[in-house]
Amino acid sequence: MTPFTLLFLAVSMSADAFAASLSKGAELQKPRFRHAIGIGLVFGVIEAITPILGWAAGKASQQYVQAWDHWVAFTLLSIIGLHMMYAGLKKDDKLVQRKQTLWLLVLTATATSIDAMAVGASLAFIDANIIATSLAIGLATTVMASMGTFLGHKLGKFVGHWAELIGGIVLMGIGLAVLAEHTAFF
Repeated sequence: MTPFTLLFLAVSMSADAFAASLSKGAELQKPRFRHAIGIGLVFGVIEAITPILGWAAGKASQQYVQAWDHWVAFTLLSIIGLHMMYAGLKKDDKLVQRKQTLWLLVLTATATSIDAMAVGASLAFIDANIIATSLAIGLATTVMASMGTFLGHKLGKFVGHWAELIGGIVLMGIGLAVLAEHTAFF
C-alpha cells in the first residue's frame, strides 16, 4: 500500500467518527479543548484497535480464500463504502440532546469503527502493514474527531452527511484499486 493510499484510507475511515463527533460537539454546546481531545482519543484508540482485530480474523481465514482474496477485499470495501454513502445521503437533520457519558461515547466510537474491522480483514488478504495502517487510522481519527467536536456546535447538521459520503466514495476507490492491482480487468 502506497503512502498516498494509506493516507486516503486513514482519512476515509475517520469520516464516520468525524460525523459522530460533530453531533457530540453539538451536544456539548461549546466544547473545551480537553473535551475535544478526550473525545478524539476515545474514537482514535477504538478505531486503531478494530482493524487489527479484523486483520487477525482475515489472516486466520486467508489460507481458505487466497485464490480470490482480492475479490473479498474489493467486496468488503465496496459494501462499507456504499453503506457510508447511504448514511451520508440519508436525511437526519435533527441533533438529539443527550447526556454525555463515557459509556455512550465508547459505544458510539465502537459503532463507528465496525467498518474499520472489516477493512482490517480485507487488508489481511493483500498483506498490508497492519501496524502502520492501524496507527494511521487511529491518528487520523483522533485528529478528525477532535476537530469534529470543536466544529460540532456550529456545523454539526450541515457537514456530517458530506463527510460520510466522501469517505464512502474513497473506500470504493481503494477497493477498485485493489481489484485492478490483482486482476487484468482494469
